Parts: sequence; structure tokens; C-alpha cells
Amino acid sequence: MRGHVSIEGGMYSYGILLLEMFIGRRPIDSEFQDGHTLHDYVKTFLPEQVMEIIDQPLPLELDESGKILRECIIVVLEIGIICSMESPKDRMEIREAANELCLIKNLFLREPGP
Repeated sequence: MRGHVSIEGGMYSYGILLLEMFIGRRPIDSEFQDGHTLHDYVKTFLPEQVMEIIDQPLPLELDESGKILRECIIVVLEIGIICSMESPKDRMEIREAANELCLIKNLFLREPGP
């Protein structure tokens, strides 16, 4: 199937893009050689050390809403991990990924309670 575009291949690319945007690293960076991948790098830090690998220019306020922000980032990165699984059959479908991301957006943007 080499040279053909597939939905599964698109999902892999989408997952890697999510990881790149939040981590600020690319799969072609020098640290990801000799069998090391961006996918595996992120996976080793989730969830406990997630804030250590987030791209520093992201505006992160760690007040009370920081807990919600941290949880949202973890879920986004988990989506990136699932979408970039090595086996196409293990990848999330686009509809499911879009639904999850909408839920995250709604959680993050909800109005604070009284």
C-alpha cells in the first residue's frame, strides 16, 4: 500500500502533529534516532511528569484552573499517543478524536462555578 493515502495514515500524522504542538519537538529531532520516537518519548512522561515536557512558550497558569489545564493537556497527549500507534488498527478514528477534543475544549472553557 506504499504511496497510497489512507485514513489510518492520516490519523498517524494527526497524532504526531498533536504531540509536536504541545511538546515543541519534532519526530526528526536528533534525540529521536536509533529507535527512539516522539510517540515513545511522550508516553514515558504521561501522566505524572507531563508538565516537564510541555513546550515552555505555552501560557500555563498553575492556579486553581491549572489542575483542569493539566488534565486537559494529558488527555490531548493521550489522544496523540493513540492516534500515532504503530499498528493502524490500534489508532483512534477521526470522529472519536474530534469528539474527545470537543469535550476537552468544553471542560477547559466552562464558566467557573459560584
